[in-house]
Amino acid sequence: MSIVIEQPVEARLVAAAPRMPSIPAKLHYDRSDPFAVRMTFPAPSTLEGVEVCWTFARELLVTGMDQEEGHGDVRVRPYGYDRTVLEFHAPEGTAVVHIRSGELRAFLERTTELVPLGLEHLQLDLDHDLAELMREA
Repeated sequence: MSIVIEQPVEARLVAAAPRMPSIPAKLHYDRSDPFAVRMTFPAPSTLEGVEVCWTFARELLVTGMDQEEGHGDVRVRPYGYDRTVLEFHAPEGTAVVHIRSGELRAFLERTTELVPLGLEHLQLDLDHDLAELMREA
């Protein structure tokens, strides 16, 4: 059974996108994909003019709120008293946004109530997934 948590957040744009000082982004967590968080940016805030969704590890977001984390396309680090910086790296450029840490904490608390950290694997139905793979082969 899929249970989804969605939370709008205000992302303050710092670099590498159209001139919008803040944008309404959305955080998304689905129990059926327990290791992942998605962050969606609306079309007007992107270079391509289409909605963009980034998927990254929930653990990256949790760790990145306290210390710099990430080496790939998504990087997270604390900034000041109540801000967290998320960097999104793509071939087209880099977008850097600030989000209130309190908003991120509230979202992560809700995800942790749904699926506790370290117990994500209990949400996976490996037998079903393997059967689906075998059926496709």
